[in-house]
Amino acid sequence: MTLNDTLVPTYLQTLAALSAWLGKAADQLPEDKAAAIMSARLAPDMFPLFTQVCFACVQAQEGMARLRQEDPPASVDTLRNKGLDAGSGAQTIADAQAVIADTIGIVETASAETPELAPDTAVAHALPNGMVFDLTAAQYVRDWAIPQFYFHLMAAYAILRAEGIALGKADYAAHMFAFIRPGTMPQPD
Repeated sequence: MTLNDTLVPTYLQTLAALSAWLGKAADQLPEDKAAAIMSARLAPDMFPLFTQVCFACVQAQEGMARLRQEDPPASVDTLRNKGLDAGSGAQTIADAQAVIADTIGIVETASAETPELAPDTAVAHALPNGMVFDLTAAQYVRDWAIPQFYFHLMAAYAILRAEGIALGKADYAAHMFAFIRPGTMPQPD
């Protein structure tokens, strides 16, 4: 299995799930609550839902750039700043889904253009605060790209659940239904 084989499907299937969760929120909430949910947060010192969506997308876009041995494009900083600025404006579920759709497109395009990177290739990962991590490509994928992506994804999931959106494990792992052996799906009583 290659690093691309690890990251690309993870990003694509999970971003699609995130968009579906937001779709469920739009369907389940009255209009006034749907308009406010993007500013919901789990704790006062945590980022709101819209920021969590933006940051999950930042992680995916940045991860693809690192696998191409490139600095993240300016669009990553733009998206990060959009997430950081989430408290100053009204974002909608549609805005968040547009960010996700753009990111899916970027990941799909990048995956077609990304040469296979050897797992021991050096990757320098700089954070906006000035810290730099020196990792191998395998360490970057395992220890940074995947955990950081899922951190923001799970924060978004938790915010949606805390706001009363009916989501469950089947929503989280919807991509797994493609692998169900025929005849083994439990039937309702």
